[in-house]
Amino acid sequence: MSTAVWPYLPHDELLTEEKATLARELEWLLNSLQETLASLKSGLEECIALLAPKEPGSTLVISSMRSESVKGFVTRVGTRIVKGDIHIRLPTLPPLRSASSYPLHLSTLPTAPSLVLTQLTSVRNLINQSLDVVDISTWTGDAHDANFIAGQLRLLSDFIQEARQALKGGDEVVGKWWEGSVDENIFDPPLPPTLSFHLSISEASLLLQLRTLQLTNPSTPTSFTSDTLSGLSLRQRLGLAARLPEHDESGQVFTFRGQEVRVREKVRVESQDPSLMAVMAKLSALEHGVGVARRSLAIVMGVEEEEEEDG
Repeated sequence: MSTAVWPYLPHDELLTEEKATLARELEWLLNSLQETLASLKSGLEECIALLAPKEPGSTLVISSMRSESVKGFVTRVGTRIVKGDIHIRLPTLPPLRSASSYPLHLSTLPTAPSLVLTQLTSVRNLINQSLDVVDISTWTGDAHDANFIAGQLRLLSDFIQEARQALKGGDEVVGKWWEGSVDENIFDPPLPPTLSFHLSISEASLLLQLRTLQLTNPSTPTSFTSDTLSGLSLRQRLGLAARLPEHDESGQVFTFRGQEVRVREKVRVESQDPSLMAVMAKLSALEHGVGVARRSLAIVMGVEEEEEEDG
């Protein structure tokens, strides 16, 4: 079965009409993409509002499941942790005198360093860059230039993907725990030298990882080997304590603050953050919307999708 055009048109005239039809379709699509960009801008602004530093912030419970190892809370305002009260009970971290646990209180001194979640800073910057792309596509550049809009959509897609990946986390985004230790003066009293405190974002949740450390060469005279901060109770020094649980970093050697150490005990605690989960869901929807717009434009332009992505 075949299809014919009626009335019959000569071949050259048929090609001319086809080009004119594609041009009209492309013009219509470019006009409709302006509405798409306006919708994308609204979604991006909602993400910025969810990340804004608004009081009283989000108070999140930090508590280990089925144990008393970690109990407490933190309060996030924007990209910073402004309050925190966490109590730790680990065999390798002796409590302070007359206390049943080791306290980690976020210092309220005006000179204390801030505890900043760098992933959220990256997310906010990437979303702001995405908003700039939308504004340029709408007001500054030529909205009827298909190649220009295709390039802007590609850039927008890259920014949104990076922002979503920053919320998803992972070693490539967060970095290595032994390379990015927090300032011990963030806490009052200061963080002991045998404890690694690593706070990050994983799957739009707050992820706290605590590690008690031991020097590979205990004879080295450093603060790691002091009697009060050695991470060894009297029972452990006498060999009477129960064996510590295995973890995925057992036996490995890391360079932490200029010293070679091993991880004696490791605790991982996650706390879901509703605002961050909402941002991640919105970014996923925005990424899908941009993808649909890019594919539609590529089809009308007669460009293969892979080719369009490669520029």
